[in-house]
Amino acid sequence: MKIKALSRLAVLILLGVFLARPDWFGWLFAPLTRNGQAAIYTQNSLLNLTLNHLAIVAAATLAGSIVAIGLAVLVTRPAGREFLPLSRTLANAGQTFPPVAVLALAVPVLGFGTAPTLLALFLYGLLPIFENALAGLASVSPDVQEAARGTGMTDGQRLLRVELPLALPTIIAGIRISAIISMGTATIGSTVAASTLGETIIAGLINSNLAFVAQGALVVGALAIIVNTSLFAIERHFSRYRQDQR
Repeated sequence: MKIKALSRLAVLILLGVFLARPDWFGWLFAPLTRNGQAAIYTQNSLLNLTLNHLAIVAAATLAGSIVAIGLAVLVTRPAGREFLPLSRTLANAGQTFPPVAVLALAVPVLGFGTAPTLLALFLYGLLPIFENALAGLASVSPDVQEAARGTGMTDGQRLLRVELPLALPTIIAGIRISAIISMGTATIGSTVAASTLGETIIAGLINSNLAFVAQGALVVGALAIIVNTSLFAIERHFSRYRQDQR
């Protein structure tokens, strides 16, 4: 555990140093350039691009979590069970259409920039959160629910105090998967003028500069590692809580 924690800390520190002073790493990316090309992307601040990238992913994941968990709660109530097939179809539809296709359809309506990217990430990230929320809520033992009912809890109290806390590890696992998917997929947002790390990758492809491509890809990869390990740690924490309650 200590080695994993130190590894996460090392990745975080290295990423922070690179984003603060990318010029210090010019020597590392220079071999990927040719004909005197710049080794470090300077048309925009890598730190700003990273913060914007994270903000878009966080917003899309938060919106997706609210909608997906809300749907999962709805269809696991007696009054909403008939909507399960429809809800599952809607969640699956988000991944049926590639994000690029969603961007192409959304731009004429929403314009260029962040909005179509948010929509694409929101739709693409619904399925894992919805399915995990369903699985988590379905895994709550009927005996536990009956015990909660016996204490006089209302339906809402049982949901908030018993079902959701016990389902939380599985729900967080779905959110983690969705966030990681969105972290990589968000790069395509730069094709419609969204400010993401895809800007460096696209600039590298246009100018045949592998250094720019590597910078964007490495930062996105480092962010994915940090987000994944952080959410996994939270997931494990609530898993221990669930075990203690049994």
